[in-house]
Amino acid sequence: MFDTLSDRLAATFKNLRGKGRLSEADIDATAREIRIALLEADVALPVVRAFIANVKERARGVEVSQALNPAQQVVKIVNEELVSILGGETRRLRFAKTAPTVIMLAGLQGAGKTTLAGKLGLWLKGQGHSPLLVACDLQRPNAVNQLSVVADRAGVAVYAPEPGNGVGDPVQVAKDSIEYARSKQYDVVVVDTAGRLGIDQELMQQAADIRDAVSPDEILFVVDAMIGQDAVNTAEAFRDGVGFDGVVLSKLDGDARGGAALSIAHVTGKQIMFASNGEKLDEFDAFHPDRMASRILDMGDLLTLIEQAEKTFSQEEAAKMASKLASSKGKDFTLDDFLAQMEQVRKMGSISKLLGMLPGMGQIKDQINNIDERDVDRTAAIIKSMTPKERAEPTIINGSRRARIAKGSGVEVSAVKNLVERFFEARKMMSKMAQGGGMPGMPGMPGMGGGPGRQKKQVKQAKGKRKSGNPMKRKAEEQAAAARREQAAQGGAFGLPAQDDKNFELPDEFKKFMG
Repeated sequence: MFDTLSDRLAATFKNLRGKGRLSEADIDATAREIRIALLEADVALPVVRAFIANVKERARGVEVSQALNPAQQVVKIVNEELVSILGGETRRLRFAKTAPTVIMLAGLQGAGKTTLAGKLGLWLKGQGHSPLLVACDLQRPNAVNQLSVVADRAGVAVYAPEPGNGVGDPVQVAKDSIEYARSKQYDVVVVDTAGRLGIDQELMQQAADIRDAVSPDEILFVVDAMIGQDAVNTAEAFRDGVGFDGVVLSKLDGDARGGAALSIAHVTGKQIMFASNGEKLDEFDAFHPDRMASRILDMGDLLTLIEQAEKTFSQEEAAKMASKLASSKGKDFTLDDFLAQMEQVRKMGSISKLLGMLPGMGQIKDQINNIDERDVDRTAAIIKSMTPKERAEPTIINGSRRARIAKGSGVEVSAVKNLVERFFEARKMMSKMAQGGGMPGMPGMPGMGGGPGRQKKQVKQAKGKRKSGNPMKRKAEEQAAAARREQAAQGGAFGLPAQDDKNFELPDEFKKFMG
């Protein structure tokens, strides 16, 4: 969503590199480029004005003029201001002192409230809570059934006493759900309410009635991040009519311009609390302004990547794999282990999304977007087509075995051969790194092993014999060298006296080696 904005900002900062001092004209030109980039990203005009004013004021200040690298200092200022307009610090959910905590979802129809209720339920379950989803959208066709299906997929409970499709009182359902949650020991109630295609009095009144009936601890306004400036207008109308405590952005993985996300927190004064960035139920997490700003500026999001890895990989399994790689040149690490590691990485999500969290990946954005996720499935199919012995000892895979494996996995024989060869190369590299040897073929680097002590001593090239500066001594040296050359010309190889080839015999020391 922020690709266009990221590209424009990266091009702007590139023009600043190499400048030891920023002039007033440089600052104005940079501010103008940033303003255009934000407006093209559909950021609200009042937000753009406030942002540019803050950046220009700070860029003219002492922190830039006295900096060793002014360009980097400007990037730092832009990053901090982006964090500020995105809401500053991460806002956490407020939980009630006495269970259950009531969370009410509000928003327009089509914003993704029902799906987001399931995502929020799964997220709360992962945090150690026992959530209950409540179906209070009794107007939209099949909304109750949709929530039941989503709740089942998320593995959380649902309260849906009314069939919906225009039948039932949503206010009464919301009120009854609180008592039901208390009796069944659910500590969080997520109320899914009805939406409309636009703001109207009936929608506002129903949302206000449900709010008054359940007294929610948090009212979350769900915004479709793809609808641009209208999302900000809708949020302001809901804030004034019903009130809400935080914003949830849905469809953040879309390709629309992300101006709504950058505008809504600043305009409404309410922070973005969660973001949904995919269709799967687990593609949902708390919104961190600092991490989002870092992504926009192509600085990566390593903290989120680490958190996802910690959820997927167990410490024991990681230690086990490391010990296998460190022992006997990594030969204990088999194709079974490789397959297990690959499947765990796949659980973390899309490969392209994971690579997108690394710093500087914006420069190869097109290559990342063209990654074929099915390559992982093909690799898994090849490995699973092998026998247990072949996975444990890939060296036994000969031509006939390759042909059988290729037939079983539906690939070419060359694909099997390439996989096995790549596996050996990867195992060798990972084994060397696990043993502290650094990256193969690279000189010793701090923290990568292979330090100066590990490198082979370089043989110094012999320098040519220097001539003396004394003319008489130099003449004597030249005469001695000429005498040696004359003697060598008269003698044989190795300075031995010239002999007749027929009578020549090797010395005794050489005869031993020659048998």
